Amino acid sequence: MLKGYKSNNSIVFRCKYHVIFCPKYRRSVLVDGVDIRLKEIIDELATELRFDLDAVGIMPDHVHLLIDCDPQFGIHKIVKHIKGRSSRFLRQEFPWLKSRIPTLWTNSYFVVTCGGAPLSVIKQYIENQKTV
Repeated sequence: MLKGYKSNNSIVFRCKYHVIFCPKYRRSVLVDGVDIRLKEIIDELATELRFDLDAVGIMPDHVHLLIDCDPQFGIHKIVKHIKGRSSRFLRQEFPWLKSRIPTLWTNSYFVVTCGGAPLSVIKQYIENQKTV
């Protein structure tokens, strides 16, 4: 197997996706422990759904993820699970979120495959978001 590639029963792959999504109305609600709990929820889902989380950047008003996943499972399912579970858990654990916004996440998200820029550059960009 070539370095950096993965395989399942029928395919060999290396699929890296840069995903960005925002809270409803781009409100700055990912603060005061919400960001830490969100990271924990995403880590739990990574184990459960068997995808690799190469980088996470949680800003007060948006989230950056660098995800490596099986193309047969699909990035859309991963984003759906992340947004769905995190919305449910965070709104239960942080009741003040319910009074700030009607739903936690917007319906949309941004995703791009990572192949044009070196992955180290994208990873560094995501990890250094808070210092920009």
